Amino acid sequence: MDKIYHLLLSFFFVVISFPLAAQNTTNDPFPEPIKAEEGLVIVDVSEFASLPDYDEEPARMMILIDEPGTSRMFVNDMYGPIYSISYDGSEVELYVNINDSEWGIEVEYSGRERGFQSMAFHPDFGREGVPGYGRFYTFTDVPNEETKIDFGTDDGNFTHQTVLHEWRAEDPEAVRYNGSPPRELMRFQQPFGNHNAGQLAFYPLAEPGDDEYGYLYIGSADGGSGGDPLNLSLDLNSAFGKMLRIDPLGSNSENGKYGIPADNPFVGQDGTLGEIYAYGMRNPQRFGWDPANGNLFMADIGQNIVEKVSLVPKGGNLGWNEWEGSYRFISRSEVVLDDPRSDPDVVFPVVEYGRYDSLMANRVAVTGVHIYRSGPVSQLMNKVLFGDMVNGEIFWFDADNLPEGGNQGFHRILLRDHSGDSKTFLELIQEKNRKQGREAASRTDLRFGTGPDDQFFLLNKQDGTVRLLMPE
Repeated sequence: MDKIYHLLLSFFFVVISFPLAAQNTTNDPFPEPIKAEEGLVIVDVSEFASLPDYDEEPARMMILIDEPGTSRMFVNDMYGPIYSISYDGSEVELYVNINDSEWGIEVEYSGRERGFQSMAFHPDFGREGVPGYGRFYTFTDVPNEETKIDFGTDDGNFTHQTVLHEWRAEDPEAVRYNGSPPRELMRFQQPFGNHNAGQLAFYPLAEPGDDEYGYLYIGSADGGSGGDPLNLSLDLNSAFGKMLRIDPLGSNSENGKYGIPADNPFVGQDGTLGEIYAYGMRNPQRFGWDPANGNLFMADIGQNIVEKVSLVPKGGNLGWNEWEGSYRFISRSEVVLDDPRSDPDVVFPVVEYGRYDSLMANRVAVTGVHIYRSGPVSQLMNKVLFGDMVNGEIFWFDADNLPEGGNQGFHRILLRDHSGDSKTFLELIQEKNRKQGREAASRTDLRFGTGPDDQFFLLNKQDGTVRLLMPE
């Protein structure tokens, strides 16, 4: 008996003397900084158009898109207006303010992240005689309303709602919207006030008659707060933290207001939503397709440590909230360095960067994404463009030789204005602010836009100016 006792005691001391190895964690998984000069591209830029202030504040631009059927572009302001812009930039007209009382929508634009989030024009908007004629879509934060919701959570502390609306213009070529109040398609009950909604976009590569033609993609964030506390992103029975894909002209959804494509990856599976195209996202603000091969890229804003751009395959799991970028997620202040990118079921980023990179000055949130395959700026050809929303840094990586994660596979873009000097986007905005008599902005809130003939635009929320990248 004594012998057994001593053996157990010896084992005990061995165990406590040699504990299991602790996880190797960090808040900075990228010790090597982004190289500021390697692969640097300099592009000319000019001021193209100006949007009016809203209540003496600069327009909060989010989306700029070409509408070829009516030969003009449209840009939105988070406060509620949609403006049309002529192809030469000389004419800016108010098309509709969705916050006007006649439409029955009260835009909830308090705070930096809430408001009129996104819009998309049906590819048939300007084609008379087809079902999509005159239709466009808006994704908008609104106050809590006593009305039926389509997607919610079990959390009882709801801050606001987000609604997808369909508008139908009687004459799409009219200067001002001339249709009826919009039709509601889906409504989210938001549990927290931050990062709730993302981009709307129609798949741009399909032609009329193709199965994919007229399908609307929707970026839906994880509901907010930090760390996805309600564990929604990986829940296939939740619409939060997903990319959704619908047919807005269909009717086979649960509420009968839109269609669910039959080839969506989770259609017909128990405990899943048929609307889901991909999942495991935190704040999928922006996405875009490669016109050469159909690759879908998404810029997904990270928690406090990793910002990333990823490919999004149909049915793909981008990992959040088990992974933040290539690393196991623990908390707002830690990721695990051990065994990065080790889950074969997760789609890991093509590029990523950290919050503490000295180039980024600790002000980061990824945005993008545009794949430049044709257009007048030769320096950008065959490059995937993305940027940092907050500080306005713009980057590129090779569209034909995709990186495999980390912060060394992409390079900076600087802008050259009429002075001939190379500048960051934030520096251009600050110069404009001083000319406007405004205090110089401390951030950019960068977004991209596209126009006819593959023109590429830069948007921001600080000076009301739309800028165009120019050939040399």
